[in-house]
Amino acid sequence: MLNEGGQAPDFDVLDGENKKHKLTNELTVLYFYPKDNTPGCTIEACELTGDFSGFKGINLLGASRDSIESHKKFAEKFKIPYPLLSDPDHKLAEAYGAWGEKEFMGKKYMGIIRSTFIIKNKKIIKVFSKVTAKGHSKEILRALKEIS
Repeated sequence: MLNEGGQAPDFDVLDGENKKHKLTNELTVLYFYPKDNTPGCTIEACELTGDFSGFKGINLLGASRDSIESHKKFAEKFKIPYPLLSDPDHKLAEAYGAWGEKEFMGKKYMGIIRSTFIIKNKKIIKVFSKVTAKGHSKEILRALKEIS
């Protein structure tokens, strides 16, 4: 996992609309989630959507290993107004330390670790690791208020 105050890794990734996204100097919230249309990921995405007006002027981006087509369907189904980045080879997740060993029902496997990064001027301002989906949107908004 990357540290607060460190340099944010650059990226060049496509979203569900097949548009390229790169790291810019603008205030960015980049959150990693395991999979489209799963209970926790849907809760997190829908809460962020419900609070979207609070992210005005902020580049809000979600990222998972799902395909561009999966992201498009997920965004349409839940009316998600922000880009969902497709990271099928998990290079973006690895660069941010959001890829690692997980365990479910006693089985260990590699996957995306739910985490969020607040970035400004390509520097990491805040890291949320091992995020709980429910209530995370409000947690991010509180952190953004403290930052500004």
